Amino acid sequence: MVTLSAPLVDWVSWSLQALELIGVAVILGGFIFATIRWPRELRERGTQGAYLAYRKHSVRGLILGLEFLVAGDIIRTIVVEYSVESLLMLGAMVLIRTFLVFALHLEIDGRLPWRQGRAPGEQSDSD
Repeated sequence: MVTLSAPLVDWVSWSLQALELIGVAVILGGFIFATIRWPRELRERGTQGAYLAYRKHSVRGLILGLEFLVAGDIIRTIVVEYSVESLLMLGAMVLIRTFLVFALHLEIDGRLPWRQGRAPGEQSDSD
C-alpha cells in the first residue's frame, strides 16, 4: 500500500473537511432558500402549493448536499483510511444515502430519477 507524505495527508484532510462543510452548507442553504421563498409561494399558490414547493426546494438542497458528503466519504476511505473495515463502512453509508436519495426523488417528483420524461404511472417499451 502506498502511504502519503505528511503534507499531502494534511492537504487531503483539509480538502475533505472543506468538501463536508460545502455539503452541510448546501443542505442548510436549501432549507434557508425554501424558507425565504415560502411566503411568496403561499401568496401565489395557496397553502397546499406553498407546502409542495417548500418540500421540493428543501429536498433538492438535501439531495445535492448528500452528494458532497458521499464524495467526501469516498475520498476519505480510498485515500486516507484504506482498510477493509473502512470500505465496509463506506459501502453501508453509500447504500443508506443512495436509498435516501431515491426515496426523496420518489417523494418529491413522484417517479424515479431515471424516468425524467415520463409522467407517473406511464410505462415505456422496455418496462
